[in-house]
Amino acid sequence: MTAPHEAGALSQFAPAKINLALHVVGRRADGYHLLDSLVAFATSGDRITVEPAAEDAFTVSGPYAAGVPLDTGNLILRARDALRSRIGPTAFPIRIHLEKNLPIASGIGGGSSDAAATLKALCALWQSDPPQLDLAALGLSLGADVPMCLHAQPARVTGIGDGITPISTLPDLPAVLVNPGVAVSTPAIFKQLTTSDNPHLAPPPDDSAPQTWLDWLANTRNDLQPPAIAVAPIIADVLRHIANTGASFTRMSGSGATCFGLYATKAQADAAAAQLSLDHPQWYVQATLLKGSDSAS
Repeated sequence: MTAPHEAGALSQFAPAKINLALHVVGRRADGYHLLDSLVAFATSGDRITVEPAAEDAFTVSGPYAAGVPLDTGNLILRARDALRSRIGPTAFPIRIHLEKNLPIASGIGGGSSDAAATLKALCALWQSDPPQLDLAALGLSLGADVPMCLHAQPARVTGIGDGITPISTLPDLPAVLVNPGVAVSTPAIFKQLTTSDNPHLAPPPDDSAPQTWLDWLANTRNDLQPPAIAVAPIIADVLRHIANTGASFTRMSGSGATCFGLYATKAQADAAAAQLSLDHPQWYVQATLLKGSDSAS
């Protein structure tokens, strides 16, 4: 075990998680909804930095820092405490800094990805063995999205987030993320669902041609999109504005309110983001790349 004074600061990227498709396919007796989702991870996101300290500390910077809770209700601090309880007294005090670049409560897994990045960084700083700690189970105890954010690669995710099957054929997808500045409550969206027993995803394509994937996505859904629009009608406006930039495909991610457009090239995505930012300067607009199976890390 590295002593606190010998360890340096470690940084871990926390990518935005995008639901390319999200089918609600059932509901358990305990109330948890069962999902069948395809997720990918963006080159845009938050960043976690951890370093030894005389006592535990947590600081935040970035454009969305003001909305981050600083108490133990924060998933980052819950992840720290849960991991420390597994490791024991050798888990020395640490300072955690969050660079918060993603909107709060926006359907792109920001809090869950931050927690996953925290677990990874602290395992390295505290020199603990993640497989022995069973980080996936620990992550699931923190939230349904944390295990897939630990994986942080294209995957089909089933159950309540505990079934993760890697996707080997998803190509890189240039994209633009747009959030109108409206925080959407996930429980409120699920309450608006008219049915929880919808069809599963079809098997994902077995080749990496972008058009094949676009055709496949056209036959999928985000079952949370209609109820989210009912709660926050501006989501429909966002989707329309993205479509007007020439996007090949548009959809809301997760429970919203972040929406995305897919484009044929990075140049097209950059141009679309520039136009959307000009037309709607109050919105979060970010050109990014959804990392495919070959480039994910």
